[in-house]
Amino acid sequence: MTTSLVRFAPSPTGYLHIGNARPALFNWLFARRHHGRFLLRYDDTDIARSKPEYAEAIAEDLGWLGIVPDQVIWQSQRLAIYDAAAERLRTAGRLYACYETPDELDRRRKRQLARGLPPIYDRAALKLTAEQKAAFEAEGRKPHWRFLLEAREVAWDDLVRGPSHVDCASLSDPVLVREDGSYLYTLPSVVDDIETGVSHVIRGEDHVTNTAVQAQIFEALGASLPVFGHHNLLTTASGEGLSKRLGHLSLRGLRDSGVEALAVAALAVLVGTSDAVRPVASLDELAGLVDLAHVSRAPAKFDEHELEALSARTLHQMPFAAVADRLAAIGVAGGEPFWLAVRGNLTKLDEAKLWWQVVEGPATPVIADPAFVAKAAELLPPEPFDGTSWKSWTQAVAVATGAKGKGLFMPLRQALTGLDHGPELAALLPLIGREKALKRLAGESA
Repeated sequence: MTTSLVRFAPSPTGYLHIGNARPALFNWLFARRHHGRFLLRYDDTDIARSKPEYAEAIAEDLGWLGIVPDQVIWQSQRLAIYDAAAERLRTAGRLYACYETPDELDRRRKRQLARGLPPIYDRAALKLTAEQKAAFEAEGRKPHWRFLLEAREVAWDDLVRGPSHVDCASLSDPVLVREDGSYLYTLPSVVDDIETGVSHVIRGEDHVTNTAVQAQIFEALGASLPVFGHHNLLTTASGEGLSKRLGHLSLRGLRDSGVEALAVAALAVLVGTSDAVRPVASLDELAGLVDLAHVSRAPAKFDEHELEALSARTLHQMPFAAVADRLAAIGVAGGEPFWLAVRGNLTKLDEAKLWWQVVEGPATPVIADPAFVAKAAELLPPEPFDGTSWKSWTQAVAVATGAKGKGLFMPLRQALTGLDHGPELAALLPLIGREKALKRLAGESA
């Protein structure tokens, strides 16, 4: 059985946003689930807009999500391969020269619309004589090149949409090569898929029509088609389309906000499917959940508030081994006991610094009832503290003072932490230790 190869093909003309993360993750998770390979292809044939810094950012953002490609290629380094393919299409009569200017094409489209006709290119260039072409070139015009579509239906069995088809008779012949000789997306994409052996093309449903066009190019170049899957697109919570201008929804914007990468990944691929959005412990777990057949046909709404809640839930179940390096990087020690004590109170990992300050000190106690706290100090048990120390201590304080409920626990929490909320003190007390606890109960910062 041939190993599956999928690809993610961003254009390095801006930063990735959450909408880009969806196809990237669908492809990566498909490869993980089917023991396949993942190709990162930079579609950088737009020389004017493609920037190395954007390519670096793309690799960094994918790495943050946990996506590590098996192979990386750059279209700008493969132009000779595209030139050869274009020449094959010219020789076969499937790529033809056109000399219309953008203004001429625009006027032609408007006339067609005014007459109630679809704005499809009329193939006027096919009727040009050699003399007419020479005259255009003498004027200084350079041709752009269109692919001659066959007026037939293209059908395929889509991984998401099931049996699918597009009638190419209703489409304009697409421009594959610009006047300056540079390539639009369509031809290099097909050539790369053929040359690299891509087996499955998983992308957004906005490419459905493009798939029909590309299928004819595959066939014209003598290649078999990959398997296609077209998933629904992400929108904002209000239903707007996502774009690179929404900086706060860029992957680096989300990362800088402190949300968990696993939460971004889970929401990006589970929303808009029949599977419930839930926290996951790893991308491998997520790969086991994601099934393209479960993807809905309706747009998937990405809700930032849902992401924040999912990020917190992801943290709450995260094992210490998964965060140890990140905690060390922000100066938080305490090991696994500290992490297990505080993780349930975090919305973002950076908040662990607050609770480490509470544990390590100095913390400024809040003493609401000095007599009550002094009595509690007398009853504080000797070390070593363990998970039962808090219960036995508070039971003794309750018997001695008659306090119960909030009146028992809140003064002790405020004295020990300086706060009126936080993790369970049964877990924090052993971390604070008896010496610091006594000082705080005496009203000292410690």
